[in-house]
Amino acid sequence: MKEIIKIALKEFEYKLPGSLIADFPLTNRDSSKLLIYQDGNIHDDLFFHLPSYLPQHSTIVLNNTQVIEARLFFQKPTGGVIEIFILEPLHEQNGEVMFQTQKIRWKCFIGGASKWRPKELLLKTFIIQNVFVELKARYIEKHIDHFIIEFEWDSFHTFAEVLKTAGEIPLPPYIKRKAIEKDAITYQTIFAEKKGSVAAPTAALHFTNGVFITLNEKNIYTSYVTLHVGAGTFKPIKTPDIVSHKMHAENFSVTATNLNKILTAEPIVAGGTTSLRTLESLHWLGVKLIKNNFFDNTLQQWEAYDLQNSVIKFKESLQALQQYMQKKKKDELFCRTSLLIVPGYQFKSADALITNFHQPRSTLLLLVAAFIGKDWIKVYDHALKNNYRFLSYGDSSLLWRKD
Repeated sequence: MKEIIKIALKEFEYKLPGSLIADFPLTNRDSSKLLIYQDGNIHDDLFFHLPSYLPQHSTIVLNNTQVIEARLFFQKPTGGVIEIFILEPLHEQNGEVMFQTQKIRWKCFIGGASKWRPKELLLKTFIIQNVFVELKARYIEKHIDHFIIEFEWDSFHTFAEVLKTAGEIPLPPYIKRKAIEKDAITYQTIFAEKKGSVAAPTAALHFTNGVFITLNEKNIYTSYVTLHVGAGTFKPIKTPDIVSHKMHAENFSVTATNLNKILTAEPIVAGGTTSLRTLESLHWLGVKLIKNNFFDNTLQQWEAYDLQNSVIKFKESLQALQQYMQKKKKDELFCRTSLLIVPGYQFKSADALITNFHQPRSTLLLLVAAFIGKDWIKVYDHALKNNYRFLSYGDSSLLWRKD
């Protein structure tokens, strides 16, 4: 932890002009710019040429989470508007069970909370497939960083169906406009499958069917993990030092089939920071399983740094998880991680990272700096000088790890 404490957060600040923040995506996803960084060199291209920069038989690990319509607006009888931003179920639930019940409590952010009294009920009515639905939201209690809200509705529809009709896609706070109908498509990867994120795994927004066809022709494989991205991904580091910053916890999972694919993959390309954090979290959970002889499905924020002296390799760690799944007859492993990756961290999984360009003084920028070292400054200077588009709807980069 000594190396972490010495990190000067001021070194991870840079001036990001508002003109370079992309408010809308390009018409063609794969026409975004692609910055390639390898061995200290930088090259510019377009994303649809990504396969040209990857070796044959490499594997891209992608996050197949699906963004939910997490933003709900309720109008009080007095006329005041309450915004509810749902984060995650109060009680941890595996898979999409959290979207199947007719009554559920969620952790939420509240806009206009001062206008809403505890236990007060708010109502919202709408129509799903010609059925009149009444959605009730009850304020249960307040916590330091969230509220507990209970949702109940009077129809046979799932919560996923309710949100799809009554909710809005939650665009990041730095996009200063309201969500439009198109965002439901563009702020979603084309392979999104498992509902649960309140933010998109944005590095993968650039992938198209055309890119996948080219990857396949070059014998480049894909594997999938699921990490449900939380709103904390946008939380800036406001603490005086990194140790004081509290990293948000996120649910993630991997199927037995995809774990087997990752085990045989070489080299591994992480398709986004969420995929990379999932891969690294899997490694450390495997290390803990080997060391302690029991499976703990949760990785705490700094736990990996206390385990870094372990000589257990990535594939050995994943093999332990594979054997555990076989023994317990599990088709999917459900876990939770708060892993915060900062300079000084020793990567165990991916050789390359596909990622967008991140906010100053953010945990995602620290991850990039940990991955390619101080050359992140060179990469970002190049992107700024060459008018790359930044953040969620912005351009992309392929960064090869610098050990």
